[in-house]
Amino acid sequence: MTSTAAPPHYSKARRWSALAVLSAAVLLLSIDGTVLALAVPSLTESLSPTAEQIIWIGDIYSLALAGLLALMGNLADRIGRKRILLAGSVLFGVVSLIAAFATSAEELIAARLLLGVAGATLMPSTLSLIRNIFTDDAERTRAVAVWSAAFGAGSAAGPMIGGFLLEHFWWGSVFLINVPVMIVVVVSGLFLLPESRDPHPGRFDWPSAVLSMLTVAPIVYAITHRSLPSVVVALGGFAAGYFFVRRQRRLENPMLDVDLFRSGAFSGAVAANVISIFALVGLLFFFSQYLQFARGFTPLQAGLAELPATIASMVVVALVGWSITRLGRGRAIAVALAVAAAGLALVAPAAGQSSYVWLALCLVPVGLGVGLSMTLAGDAIISAAPPRKAGSVSAVTETANELGVVLGIAVLGSLLTSVYRSSLTLPESAPAAARDSLGSALQVLDPSLTSIAKDAFVTAMQTTSLVAAVFTALAAVVAWRLIPSR
Repeated sequence: MTSTAAPPHYSKARRWSALAVLSAAVLLLSIDGTVLALAVPSLTESLSPTAEQIIWIGDIYSLALAGLLALMGNLADRIGRKRILLAGSVLFGVVSLIAAFATSAEELIAARLLLGVAGATLMPSTLSLIRNIFTDDAERTRAVAVWSAAFGAGSAAGPMIGGFLLEHFWWGSVFLINVPVMIVVVVSGLFLLPESRDPHPGRFDWPSAVLSMLTVAPIVYAITHRSLPSVVVALGGFAAGYFFVRRQRRLENPMLDVDLFRSGAFSGAVAANVISIFALVGLLFFFSQYLQFARGFTPLQAGLAELPATIASMVVVALVGWSITRLGRGRAIAVALAVAAAGLALVAPAAGQSSYVWLALCLVPVGLGVGLSMTLAGDAIISAAPPRKAGSVSAVTETANELGVVLGIAVLGSLLTSVYRSSLTLPESAPAAARDSLGSALQVLDPSLTSIAKDAFVTAMQTTSLVAAVFTALAAVVAWRLIPSR
């Protein structure tokens, strides 16, 4: 089938059933991005990886995923979005089995690389299929809200699921949970998902595919490593990006219509998406540490404590129609980001309170604001191009999400560490490892000194949440000025 929209007989019940399949796939991919962090101590004990191998176990997934999104989105437009999605689901399930039973660090790194490849085939196809299944604007916006809620819920649920599994099973169980979900996605997707592709794709341009990978992957690598060699790598990525844009403008049928970025609505929506994810993932990154190390929660308790943000992001599904009707798209995104910024700012004073209730209340506006802005910005991006180019434009949304994840962890994580170290006042006789992180401090310090380290970490968390609030507020201003509200 070569049409770019759902067939006329595609009933409402079947459309929303198809959305459930697509949301399950992106939920699992989102969980997979955060669930591994808790398993690092356990897999280190089993596989004995070097410090460099531990970094690659964490990084290689994001590098492969981000670097291949544009290519896979373009291939989905050509080969068929359903076909690419199902093939990626099968690969994801098989490689998850390999990762779960890996017997060496090298084998696990290779498996994580292939998981990134499989994830890159899945993510653009989920959003592009939504673009073609839901042809009514209002219905599509609600569908994107469900998709965004699944993505945000997966990021937040990853630590909770990982904590539960690690309390009962071995580290490989965090990969093994992928298998039954992917079986459901493949079997139900065969019957529920329509095939769609670009009927006139033109000639595939391999130089563009290579340049897209050489642009995104080096920049993501540089952000995550932050060293002098990574600066050179980043410059190489920006140079490849220059040649990629130059080539796209000369091609009759480009991989990505870069002129879309001339539109304030499109570029503003991309920026809003990046900063929404930046704020949410950055918060969850240091908030999980705060709950476990400073408050003494178990991994499972910490995951449950983050539920207010997750639940609030799901409530967005009921608010998208009202917000667009009353405010218009641009103002709705701006207001949502402002609400998230207020929640992030309130986290700072709440972190110093003895009761967790205040923090839980602060997470509600964060989840609500980020969820709403992600939904509306994502819908604005995929609506900017014709359905036949849904795959390649969806890849822009996914790349923005991935950059937001990487930037949130790298920038806010680095700031947290820096403020923690500068706020820490320990005796000269204290072990040097205590200054690396709060986790290390709790292992090497005398019990009489651990409160000093905890106080320094709380100060660092408060500062970091305020910085995240400022970034989010600036994104609200950008959205208000650039994204049309009509």
